[in-house]
Amino acid sequence: MTRQPYPPASRDELVEDLHGTPVPDPYRWLEDPDDPAAKTWLAEEEALFAAEMGGLPGREAFKARIAELLRSGSIGAPVWRGERGFFMRRTPEQEHAVLYTVAPDGTERALLDPMALDPTGLTTLDSWQPDKEGRLLAYQISVGGDEESSLYLIDVVLGERIEGPIDRCRYSPVAWLPGGEAFYYVRRLPATEVPDGEEQFHRRVYLHRIGTSTEEDVLIFGDGMEKTNYYGVAVSRDGRWLQISASRGTAPRNDLWVADLVASSPESPELVVVQEDVDAQSAVHFGRDGRLYVFTDRDAPRGRICVTDPSTPQFEHWRDLIPQDPEAVLSDFAILDDLDRPVMLVGWTRHAISEISVHDLVTGERVGEVPTPGLGTIGGISERPEGGHEAWFGYTDNTTPPTIQRYDARTGETTLWASSPGAVEVPAVETEQVTYRSADGSEVHMLVISKPGAEGPRPTILYGYGGFGISMTPGYSASILSWVEAGGAYAIAQLRGGGEQGEEWHRAGMLANKQNVYDDLHAAAEHLIATGVTTTSRLAISGGSNGGLLVGAALTQRPDLYAAVVCSAPLLDMVRYELFGLGATWNVEYGSAEKPDEFAWLYAYSPYHRVREGVSYPATLFTVFQSDTRVHPLHAWKMCAALQHAQSSDRPILLRNETEVGHGARAVSKTVELAADQLTFLAHHTGLTS
Repeated sequence: MTRQPYPPASRDELVEDLHGTPVPDPYRWLEDPDDPAAKTWLAEEEALFAAEMGGLPGREAFKARIAELLRSGSIGAPVWRGERGFFMRRTPEQEHAVLYTVAPDGTERALLDPMALDPTGLTTLDSWQPDKEGRLLAYQISVGGDEESSLYLIDVVLGERIEGPIDRCRYSPVAWLPGGEAFYYVRRLPATEVPDGEEQFHRRVYLHRIGTSTEEDVLIFGDGMEKTNYYGVAVSRDGRWLQISASRGTAPRNDLWVADLVASSPESPELVVVQEDVDAQSAVHFGRDGRLYVFTDRDAPRGRICVTDPSTPQFEHWRDLIPQDPEAVLSDFAILDDLDRPVMLVGWTRHAISEISVHDLVTGERVGEVPTPGLGTIGGISERPEGGHEAWFGYTDNTTPPTIQRYDARTGETTLWASSPGAVEVPAVETEQVTYRSADGSEVHMLVISKPGAEGPRPTILYGYGGFGISMTPGYSASILSWVEAGGAYAIAQLRGGGEQGEEWHRAGMLANKQNVYDDLHAAAEHLIATGVTTTSRLAISGGSNGGLLVGAALTQRPDLYAAVVCSAPLLDMVRYELFGLGATWNVEYGSAEKPDEFAWLYAYSPYHRVREGVSYPATLFTVFQSDTRVHPLHAWKMCAALQHAQSSDRPILLRNETEVGHGARAVSKTVELAADQLTFLAHHTGLTS
């Protein structure tokens, strides 16, 4: 197949001196999507992508199979308030999941359907929170993938909006006071009150009373604090206790305060410090038994649960209830107290495989375990706010669409509460957990998914993320199953920077240690080759967001090791990333180019700056989303132009630039189209022909 010429892209002689280092930036003009030259270049890249992909075989087969596997639908765990339940479900034919409510008599009713709100499919339901009695519900929606949530209130029984929109509520928690008359929430300051370029920051905590204007909302917290702070806010079940947490951007640490709303008013809570200026993450839960439960990684990077009295919430009063486990990472807990012997269910991940243990609530003694369906991922444990003997949790693995399981502490049995509503024929696959050594000798785990009995080198996708303490755990994926069913292997590396081994594992892959993540990926590739799973000519890598940074660094550091790359919604210019989107909230993870020592880390691996002319780079597909307000697509635009200029081989460098979608949620049909393009590209360049 004859490759089309790349669209012309001028190279400016722009070089900045940063801390004594000359830093070229020849494609800075691509940072402005409204620049006529940028518009022309993007249009020509779109035509090139269509021409190149139009000649590749197998796309329709991948598209059909991915769509079929996604007809499983999905199901979410129930949330109980008063006599009502609330849960999310997507049926096979639906583009988005729908929020349902369950009446006291068991009758289900669709409460919020994104397609009913907007038949174009561009509106997403970002979050929702019923009040404590289940009569009102706060929900947040955004349009076109921009994640700029607006908050509304709905009467659950009538199904009618009663307030909204309240804008500037992106990532806002909602904490209701009893009676449904007021709630705490987080809202950004108006753009007119902040410096230019800082409109995404400057959050504050407010108290809103139903039926009043937001102009009358009471400012509770946040004035004079760090501009990139995120705030969490929650109110205890009985309405007595308020907690507020603050973290600088995505930092793995937070400050935490509590207030007694009986001793002080909701409008002016007297906040007491739980922890402040401590390098740890902690959260509190006010138990129905009057005790304060503290979930923390302070002095316990794999997590522990402590107890104290709410009147003495500080660290010196904490007492271990569930101590740190030497191997497993604590992920969640729930309390079941309608029993002769109340218990705590504790969720763990052991090398990213989930399990739940049962403990005496008073002593912490382990008294049993919760049966789970298999070796997979548990998605949160919930109980009724008023207490009880039941708990619910989500479960999935590589061949199981999401299900909701119900555990009965009286019988010790786990039963299926709800399954994904679509019946699909899932292909048989085998998942093997392997370990390998990275460059510095660290042991890293990896999941390798293949057809049963598969032997010999085969086209393989190696996937990773390696950042922000996020764990790569087993889960149902139509893309993975389609690839493996077609004869490929799919490997998921649990790299440093993730949370699979706790907070120490995360920190071993952030800031000055970021190169460890890339070394872990290269070592994973070498292990797959050495063990006969694949060869260099059949090995692809794939990643998105921080994982896009991962594969961008990998293809520039070891272009000889990989045949093909899919780089989605990536960060790639690590010198200027803080200037766009939510970049300023991530300098606690990556570092800041404004500081000389941190600039040195960033510049050393910044993929855009590591592109060199005359190198044979892997076939590379950038997939970006024009409404992405987290990671601006300019990263991929600039990197694509740089690679097209530098490429010495005939392996293509392509850009798939999608409009009216963003970084996160999207309609199912758009997910299918994207996944089909990605797999078709990787199949062609790794030799997958089945």
